[in-house]
Amino acid sequence: MSEDINTKLLEIRDCIDAIDDEILELLSKRAACAEEVGKVKRAAGETDIWFYRPEREAQILNRVSKNNKGPLANERITAIYREVISSCLALEQSIKVAFLGPEGTFSQEASKKHFGQAVETVPVGSIGQVFKEVENGTVDYGVVPIENSTEGVISYTLDVFMNSPLKISGEVKLRIHQNLMTHPDVAEGSWKNIERIYSHQQSLAQCREWLDNNLPNAERIPVSSNTEAAKQAFEDKTAAAIAGVLAAETYGLNIAKENIEDSKENTTRFLVIGKQDVPPSGADKTTLMISAKNRAGALYHLLAPLAANGLDMTRIESRPSRNANWEYYFFMDINGHIQEETVAKALKELEEEAELVRVLGSYPKSIV
Repeated sequence: MSEDINTKLLEIRDCIDAIDDEILELLSKRAACAEEVGKVKRAAGETDIWFYRPEREAQILNRVSKNNKGPLANERITAIYREVISSCLALEQSIKVAFLGPEGTFSQEASKKHFGQAVETVPVGSIGQVFKEVENGTVDYGVVPIENSTEGVISYTLDVFMNSPLKISGEVKLRIHQNLMTHPDVAEGSWKNIERIYSHQQSLAQCREWLDNNLPNAERIPVSSNTEAAKQAFEDKTAAAIAGVLAAETYGLNIAKENIEDSKENTTRFLVIGKQDVPPSGADKTTLMISAKNRAGALYHLLAPLAANGLDMTRIESRPSRNANWEYYFFMDINGHIQEETVAKALKELEEEAELVRVLGSYPKSIV
């Protein structure tokens, strides 16, 4: 390497070092401001102080994305700022988040994506238990899966909402990459000889075409979670697991084939549940649970107030009420916040048409 190139590289590295020093100083100033926010809130003597403010975080992330001039992509910028926010929030309050465990699941990955690495994630055994931990105050928030882009809605999550007082305070969209993984002693390329494949039934379904084409004779065994699948693969050298990277890291497995999901746009949407009402962020979504009156054209009467007020419904699902045969609850997502005039007007009209209208939450839309 020539002397001129070495000199130029040294100049660039000196510039990077100087910038890093500036960034560190600014991070320290930001952290000091976060500590001051905590002091001010505590000094006010309020009860039920909410240190985590979903709408404020969403506003920050949307603003830095809008102002980002590159070359870093918005996805990387928001990931960096999430960690900055997470670390500063930890100075104000330690936050616990329950997720569908065990360690290494996509639910944990979604929790970390939304709250950052500074929060404490707590694995529990079922979606219902996530709700209970938040209701009991054992944790501050929970993260539960609600739908997958290829396999559809997670019905059990909707069912639990029917009898829960909790509210939705956010959403997370996680790109799901499924990987075939084997015991570390299995030779490279020997994955074609495996006899059994362990995974959650949703993951098996998301990889159905790949499995049919590449491992048609291997037995497919559904288990409670992808982390449990990884555990089984670690204990059985003739088996493999389908799971995410976190599960492979947890059990030290080798990833034999990456990204074997049939749809490369495979995405799971998760909801963040808690006890707080979230003010508007400027880019929000509202989820409703509605019971229709028993009359002809019931669904039409539920949708009419939304159309009349120009509201965009992005999703609707129905679930049996369990109180009587052939009665259903409808779950709707609409764009907008309940404090917006058009949304409030539509809800008032909807209450006149429906047997029951319950707002499960108004919350910021998922950010990249």
